Amino acid sequence: MEVTKIFRQRGEQLLDAAVRYAQERHWAVCPGTWLEAVEGAERCSCGDPGCASPGAHPTGPDWAGRATGSGAAARRMWSKHPGASILLPTGRTFDAIDVPESAGFLALARMERMDVPIGPVTRTPDRRMFFFVLPGTTSEVDSLVRKLDWQAAAIGLVGRGDGHYVTGPPTRIGGRGAVQWARRPTSANRWLPGAEELISPLAYACAREAADARARLS
Repeated sequence: MEVTKIFRQRGEQLLDAAVRYAQERHWAVCPGTWLEAVEGAERCSCGDPGCASPGAHPTGPDWAGRATGSGAAARRMWSKHPGASILLPTGRTFDAIDVPESAGFLALARMERMDVPIGPVTRTPDRRMFFFVLPGTTSEVDSLVRKLDWQAAAIGLVGRGDGHYVTGPPTRIGGRGAVQWARRPTSANRWLPGAEELISPLAYACAREAADARARLS
């Protein structure tokens, strides 16, 4: 009974969040896989016992086409599977810059001190952070980082645009925990910055983190 109650509460939170993202932010949302209780453990609805992102990935290759920006449609979709994860497609109303969590917090603190405009930011149980930026602007991420004398892949910085997605809070990723807001969406950050506005502090923090990691291994 307690497990049923927990799953019901999670479902209510996910449904409310999905509807809110669509209605208030006009973000497209798509229900992904969900967690199921199997023999006292939480398993991904995809059925793969070795699933890399249990309860937090697309249900099929057509996931992007099923995304909706309608609050009413989102309510209907999550009513069918209340525990479904929230997938937010990038390349539509926003792109995202994906960085290691430690570098993300370092950059976030620096940008706040510099009064750099920052959009919403999520953090995942896998210790990654996603900075929301204007759609289409992450296509220049690699070249922008090269101009700073770094390679984006080498420092763990990734641009997420068309064809990718961000997992929206409060989605849970197996037993690792829930995706959270490091910087919540508010009326103050409705207007997103371009990737070029954030790339310098983010690349610097990622390069520093990568250098520290190499030093620890040497």
